[in-house]
Amino acid sequence: MSPDVSVVDVPDASRYVIEVDGRPVGLLSYRLSDGTVAMMHAEINPAVERHGLGSSLVAFALDDARARALSVLPYCPFVRSYIAEHPQYQDLVPEDSRADFGL
Repeated sequence: MSPDVSVVDVPDASRYVIEVDGRPVGLLSYRLSDGTVAMMHAEINPAVERHGLGSSLVAFALDDARARALSVLPYCPFVRSYIAEHPQYQDLVPEDSRADFGL
């Protein structure tokens, strides 16, 4: 039986939380202002790293930003590398900011 993985936005805490079987195992903190979401820091519990949970978390956050028509500032190195590896998300980063993030 595969684990039940879900991601939720917790706006009061300014973070997305990823859960496995109802237990939080990681987060992505953000700052929201004026149509932009600055993605600051992602972390996954070391006990469950290397199972794609970080990628699932970031993909959810980027898809949510797109659905909400938000621009993304990827200050978090993991988010930056994810966008670099998944060019379908590069348009979320404002064109005049992409060089600042190495995109």
